Amino acid sequence: MKKIITILALAALVLGCGEKKEEKKEGFEMSRTKKETKSVVSEEVPVDLSNKGVGPITSVTFDDEIDTELVAQGEAKFKTICTACHMVDQRMIGPAMAGVYERRSPEWVMNMILNPDGMLKEDPIAKALLKEYNNAIMLNQNLSEEEARAVAEYLRTL
Repeated sequence: MKKIITILALAALVLGCGEKKEEKKEGFEMSRTKKETKSVVSEEVPVDLSNKGVGPITSVTFDDEIDTELVAQGEAKFKTICTACHMVDQRMIGPAMAGVYERRSPEWVMNMILNPDGMLKEDPIAKALLKEYNNAIMLNQNLSEEEARAVAEYLRTL
């Protein structure tokens, strides 16, 4: 009988001492791990320079020379309302704006600025961007065509 009690006591000692107990706390827990960032141009969103989008703009003609006065107006407007979601050369809530005219037509860009609701409902590229950016909807900033044209001119300089 002494052998059984000794063996049980020894087993309890081994099992009790070697176990690491983790104390669980109630509340919010977050684990941060580094994620790979996606490139500026997504593989899921097509590049289409012929798509003019949905909205009031059917034709945009850029002069050969950049209009610096218009760029200044567009930059001021961009910094006021666009930088909440867009950065020049990094993805944020919305796409990076550098090189936008290598991916989209000027008409598409202006229609997206002026008519984001209609674009998100009807335009295939806008729908793909919505999906790509976790359904973050571009809000209508109620810009005039002149203000949108100034922003479009500024985007040429990026």
